[in-house]
Amino acid sequence: MYKVPDMLSGATDEALLVLYAQGDGEAARVLTERLAPLAFRLARRMLGDEAEAEDVAQEAMLRLWQAAGSWRAGEAKVSTWLYRVASNLATDRLRRRRGVGLDAAGDPEDERPGVVQELIAADRAAALETALMALPDRQRQAVVLRHLEGLSNPEIAEIMGLGVEAVESLTARGKRALAAALAGRREELGYGDD
Repeated sequence: MYKVPDMLSGATDEALLVLYAQGDGEAARVLTERLAPLAFRLARRMLGDEAEAEDVAQEAMLRLWQAAGSWRAGEAKVSTWLYRVASNLATDRLRRRRGVGLDAAGDPEDERPGVVQELIAADRAAALETALMALPDRQRQAVVLRHLEGLSNPEIAEIMGLGVEAVESLTARGKRALAAALAGRREELGYGDD
């Protein structure tokens, strides 16, 4: 595997985007390796479908490349901008498929040893995926960004175009809905001994 050159590996996302806008293909590669997985994970968790998530991540990165030449430094973090674009693209896809039954959980990816542990982990992931997909879009987006992607409330507020208080409210309501949806399944999901 090709090793990232030291001079680019420490560069900020914004510096890499500026370099790309000036024609540096290596900067684009480094930035893609850094940011495309973020967009994919967010889309996967929002949509519950890997193929659609790949499409969203690719479209989000394409839009980033298109915006590179007019990027205004200091207005937003590149990663925050990308999360917002990926969130909007995923939300658009969810809106388009409304009315169609959302088939929950895909195949959870779990590399832990032991068949029993893999089955338990798969059941837990499927239950969480099902519960996530039952949330209203904005609640799901806030919960995924906060608790699965680990972003701060101010970052989420910027991504979603809301105030911090609205994000806190969406996240709290989403967590309560998830807890309610999963409450009766503790023992079934292997939490009976806790």
